[in-house]
Amino acid sequence: MSLQGRSDESPLRGLCLAGPTAAGKTAVALDLARHLGSRWPVEVISVDSALVYRGMDIGTAKPSAAERAEVPHHLIDLLEPTAAYSAAQFVADAARLAAGIRARGHLPLLVGGTMLYFKALREGIDAMPPADPALRRELDARAAREGWPALHAELARIDPVTAARLAPADAQRIQRALEVHALSGRPLSGWQQGPRAADTAAWPLVALEPDSRDWLHQRIAERFAAMLDAGLLHEVQRLRARGDLHAGLPSMRCVGYRQAWEALESGDTTSLAARGIAATRQLAKRQLTWLRGMARTVVACDAPDVLPRSRNALLAAAGRSTD
Repeated sequence: MSLQGRSDESPLRGLCLAGPTAAGKTAVALDLARHLGSRWPVEVISVDSALVYRGMDIGTAKPSAAERAEVPHHLIDLLEPTAAYSAAQFVADAARLAAGIRARGHLPLLVGGTMLYFKALREGIDAMPPADPALRRELDARAAREGWPALHAELARIDPVTAARLAPADAQRIQRALEVHALSGRPLSGWQQGPRAADTAAWPLVALEPDSRDWLHQRIAERFAAMLDAGLLHEVQRLRARGDLHAGLPSMRCVGYRQAWEALESGDTTSLAARGIAATRQLAKRQLTWLRGMARTVVACDAPDVLPRSRNALLAAAGRSTD
């Protein structure tokens, strides 16, 4: 397989590298870039709904300045945390960026853990109603009075398929599902079952998944402790001090930020580590559930030789997509 001479005529639009939080995706991406070197330069497109926000660095495990200098990264520090960013926006941005990267003769490598974005890119996305700020404020007010589990129970009555895959406290996704139903009269699951036009073979996916959940849980605990040591609480204090953010924003609902915001609001930070680790473990569980429903090549992220295994799987996926 030649690694040069790629163009927009190639069926390979880009390689996808997914995995749960703390699986080691950045290390694998950098290893591939170093291995390919100047023969086929790699540019990373972030597939992460939190990395798009400026000023949110520690709690998102954003690639370091040195890593971003070594390998170009895209869709990082794109928006202020007051903004919202949708799967439809991601698909448009990623497709545009990937075309430009290919035109430079480089390899688009899409890396992240926001599985909805991967699914939308590889399988297509329906033109669902845009966000409605007034309706979201109304739903937030109801949740404040009744609690998100009550709204989850309501969702279970009107859209049992979506409710079944959401935790009763998954505020952001429950809100969106209720919003879509209120605006369109159709359940979110009905929109997502529409016809798919995308060619998933053009976006081959390699997934880092642990053989041992205990290994991943340990990694999550160590990484969250490192975030606290690096100043996560101070980062959230600075964000709160801006005055234009609130706990209901998608950015402040990100795992780690939500728990830190609540700890600062209550004045009790003693349980922050435990709550943050528990929330991150739940996030990883949801990510792995998403992955099980996607066509992919699996590499054990807890294998001692994960780097060469992942590199070989990605290169094999690139070769299969251009046969």
